[in-house]
Amino acid sequence: MEYYLGSMEKPLVLLGCAFLSWKIVRHIWSFLNIEKDPITVLVTGQIGYALVPMIARGAMLGPDQPVIIHMLDIEPAAEALKGVKMELIDAALPLLKGVVATTDVVEACKDVNVAVMVGGFPRKEGMERKDVMSKNVSIYKAQASALEQHAAPDCKVLVVANPANTNALILKEFAPSFPEKNITCLTRLDHNRALGQVSERLNVHVGDVKNVTIWGNHSSTQYPDVNHATVKTTSGEKSVRELVANDQWLNTEFITTVQQRGAAIIKARKLSSALSAASSACDHIRNWVLGTPKGTWVSMGVYSDGSYGIPSGLIYSFPVTCEKGEWSIVQDLKIDEFSRAKMDASAKELIEEKSLAYSCLN
Repeated sequence: MEYYLGSMEKPLVLLGCAFLSWKIVRHIWSFLNIEKDPITVLVTGQIGYALVPMIARGAMLGPDQPVIIHMLDIEPAAEALKGVKMELIDAALPLLKGVVATTDVVEACKDVNVAVMVGGFPRKEGMERKDVMSKNVSIYKAQASALEQHAAPDCKVLVVANPANTNALILKEFAPSFPEKNITCLTRLDHNRALGQVSERLNVHVGDVKNVTIWGNHSSTQYPDVNHATVKTTSGEKSVRELVANDQWLNTEFITTVQQRGAAIIKARKLSSALSAASSACDHIRNWVLGTPKGTWVSMGVYSDGSYGIPSGLIYSFPVTCEKGEWSIVQDLKIDEFSRAKMDASAKELIEEKSLAYSCLN
């Protein structure tokens, strides 16, 4: 039996073709997503136990980005490192395409696209500042050489281990072929802490607060600045200073709380920040790679170009925006006298740290 569709025949044929075309496009798109090349991420040090599951679940590079994770630690931690690898395998994470757990710095650095340098030598009781700096200079000198020789040419580096700014500077010194823009240090943790303190004070969601700034060193001289920060309200964006309406708190307790938050966490849990530091490292890399939302900046420790009168040749925390894998320092923010003094004090400390680090090299 035959059916004649008359004038409906051509539209139905076209509709069928369109449906088939859409199915083909969907299959191609699905195929392209599946075949997305994995990004290789290096994590050093024991905070990696908090960080690597976040990376493997897409918190750092996106929910559709496959990853290969390289973990590097010192020889005494080799067995523990194997245990972390076993747990990653047991978690059956769809984005995780491979795991390398090693104490060999060359193996760890091979073909990495992103390096998160968490490992460092912590200051112990009775140690002088120069002793700690000397240990870390030695560590970062070796790791910088391995990264330069074995990492992918476009590798992005985030230094977390303290003194983070100066460790990043040493890494740059011994990886001279790395572009200055590819070596950064973590002040996003301080940035997030500042956001959290404002949200708690105003009883608003932290996602409604934006554009705080951390200036300077990741140390007790850092300057958490809210002069350009805003909060989203039902009547539009309003300045943090206007809403808090307490300059005394913003210029004293707020600043010291953010500056000393790490010490407060150690006192409370007898261990240093792990979860918040790992989350902030993911935030830092995600924004760097995937971009910052329009109208929003974040804080990153980056190579100073002289902006805001900060001497060139320091790794200093600035407000930055990110686009297409590149960061740019936010320009032309108004700086008052109070802020200027705080920013310069942190720069002075970084100059002293740089001098101490270079004396260790000699």
